[in-house]
Amino acid sequence: MHAFFKSAPLLVLSGAFSSVAQAQDADALAKQLANPIASLVSVPMQFNYDDGIGALDDGDRFSLNVQPVIPVSISEDWNMISRTIIPVISQDDIFPGAGNQFGLGDTVRSLFFSPKALTKGGWTWGVGPALLIPTATDELLGGEKWGAGPTAVALRQTKAGWTYGALVNHLWSFAGEDERSDINATYLQPFVAKSLGKGRTVSVALESTYDWEGKQWTVPFNIGYSKVSRIGKQLVSYAGGVRYYVDAPDNGPNWGVRFTLTLLYPKKP
Repeated sequence: MHAFFKSAPLLVLSGAFSSVAQAQDADALAKQLANPIASLVSVPMQFNYDDGIGALDDGDRFSLNVQPVIPVSISEDWNMISRTIIPVISQDDIFPGAGNQFGLGDTVRSLFFSPKALTKGGWTWGVGPALLIPTATDELLGGEKWGAGPTAVALRQTKAGWTYGALVNHLWSFAGEDERSDINATYLQPFVAKSLGKGRTVSVALESTYDWEGKQWTVPFNIGYSKVSRIGKQLVSYAGGVRYYVDAPDNGPNWGVRFTLTLLYPKKP
């Protein structure tokens, strides 16, 4: 009995230190997740629902974006980060008389070349090419065009747990079906995130797209919450949020929701 009571405080302390360590690890992962070009292998699976689409505002769209992120060290000073977005889409009543479509959408592949060291001001940045690949399985799920252009990101993370920055790309079509409209679009995503501790983060972002051919903005304002956790031994991040379209084409959506499950594969020490 005496031995038990002597060892009990050690067990309590051991559990406390383990909880602190886990919280610190979760915070470190949450910080990396807030950085689009962090050296962290991850597989986000992002579910989106948008409503109020189409000429009669009665269409809706479900999409699952599988977005593997793979960083590679290419030298002592530089990383290359591959980010791919593969959409699976189901949509109803978006095009008059077309009914439902289900299948793959067009894939976007981006490569960022990013220095491992921060700037003197504490900024992280990366630049590289973006490629639009016409993988859509239905003509109403994609543009049937190949596209390419530059992409860039810059962000700063503070000791107080703030992350702020912006991601931008521009895509021009250069090949594909002649009867389809050319693609000439700019994407701009300013974002701010705040760590709440214990792997929790709140974030806001504008995911703005400007169509230079149609001279039209699409501007959803997103608010989200995420938390790093585990499923068995697998590290994951759960996230959820809502968005309101500040601006959109006449047949564009009014509002939407997003849920994301991200599989995390941090480097082993």
